Amino acid sequence: MSVFRTKSIEQTLAAAEDEHHHLKKRLTALDLTVFGIGVIIGAGIFTLTGRAARDYAGPSIALSFAIGAIVCGLAALCYAEFASTVPISGSAYTFSYATLGELVAWIIGWDLLLEMMLGASVVAQGWSQYFVTFLSQIGVTWPESIGPGSHFDLASFLLIAALTALIAYGIKESMRVNLVLVGVKLFIVVFVIIAGLFYINRDNWSPFIPPAAPGAAAEGLTTPLFQWVTGVTPSTFGVLGIMAGAAIVFFAYIGFDVVATTAEEAKNPQRDLPIGIIGSLVVCTILYMAVSFVITGMVKYTEIDPKAALATAFLDVGQNGFATLISAGAVAGLTTVVMTLMIGGTRVTFAMSRDWLLPEKLGETHPKTGTPIRLTVIIGVTCALIASLTPIGKLEEMVNIGTLSAFLLVSLAIPILRKRRPDLKRSFKVPGSPVVPWLSALLCFYLILNLSIETWLRFLVWMLIGFGIYFAYSRSHSRLATGDEFGQTEQRGMPQMLDEG
Repeated sequence: MSVFRTKSIEQTLAAAEDEHHHLKKRLTALDLTVFGIGVIIGAGIFTLTGRAARDYAGPSIALSFAIGAIVCGLAALCYAEFASTVPISGSAYTFSYATLGELVAWIIGWDLLLEMMLGASVVAQGWSQYFVTFLSQIGVTWPESIGPGSHFDLASFLLIAALTALIAYGIKESMRVNLVLVGVKLFIVVFVIIAGLFYINRDNWSPFIPPAAPGAAAEGLTTPLFQWVTGVTPSTFGVLGIMAGAAIVFFAYIGFDVVATTAEEAKNPQRDLPIGIIGSLVVCTILYMAVSFVITGMVKYTEIDPKAALATAFLDVGQNGFATLISAGAVAGLTTVVMTLMIGGTRVTFAMSRDWLLPEKLGETHPKTGTPIRLTVIIGVTCALIASLTPIGKLEEMVNIGTLSAFLLVSLAIPILRKRRPDLKRSFKVPGSPVVPWLSALLCFYLILNLSIETWLRFLVWMLIGFGIYFAYSRSHSRLATGDEFGQTEQRGMPQMLDEG
């Protein structure tokens, strides 16, 4: 029984017509763009910018953001081609099943699950920090015994519980809440950029690229793998610090790929998905670089508070009212990130259960809400426990390595599908293929090498667990393994669907 068996595009589209595993088409290009911005803008600005600038790159963290954007931009082109050609829930998992085979599809799905569940948990922890900061600024004290960094972070647990209920209720309702909160978040980000310009001290940008130096961020198991393999003396700042910073702040760009997980729910996926994926990435890149310039200009990078960099930057210049407003905006903004990552996680596992790689019953959608309630609850409970019980600052790089691995495999899959299925109608094509997809894969791999040794070790453990599940259950229970061809009735509509695609 081959683990490299592939599922045809026709079978993939047929599965989407199963009445018990069918998602409603309710999302527009605006919904998808807002969805992408909603999840991209969040942890990168509100929590990671300060830590990466202080520990890795200094003011040149703006260059780290630029490098991360280039890598994401190349991967985004690949995602846009795939998502518009095969508009099915599941994102990179679904794409790879039709090109690289079932085992690779499982690996990508397992990586995406890591990205989205841990991503939601990490951002919920950041939300909790800003929530408690905001409460203190308005005179309310949150008990330290159940606050951020305690044995049980109650605030992050309650946030995820509330969002789980909202997501289970319906995708369109979730998008309405998302739209409002994204509006608040964008206002705060633009406010930080404009207001911060008046408090910039240009001396804080000197040196723009601090000289390389040994640092606690690059010692022992925290040493980037690339530095350890090449024998370069572990260091932060300098050119290597910029690259290590790029590997860290890459977390800030996670989100455009989540847009692809909702492909099946888009009204006009061939047009709307490329707009949503690429548009959200462009907007967020501009805002990220602007904010990083402002923050490192307001506060010397060595003095940045990594816990709440934006709010404390304004506290440092005596603008307490501004800091309160920013904390409130961060609370609203990070809420959208947690919600959209959780939606992405449920849609990936939904696609895997529809292929029977996970138990089929888990992926059944509720006839009234049109959402996979069982999976939503399972993902929600898991994220809530991780966010409330895991020490802060231990999960970001795990999210990055899972995401970059998925990006790498998606990039490689583009020229493979072009060769195997030249007949498919592609409403969007990656320019310069196969060079651009290969370059995307190479850059993703280089950023992976700049993650720490301990992150690689944790990732290997995660992958071993995934392989165990696949060979113990999924390999023998999948639709392809059991000979299920999705039914002749479901297949009759395929030529028409492909022509319309």
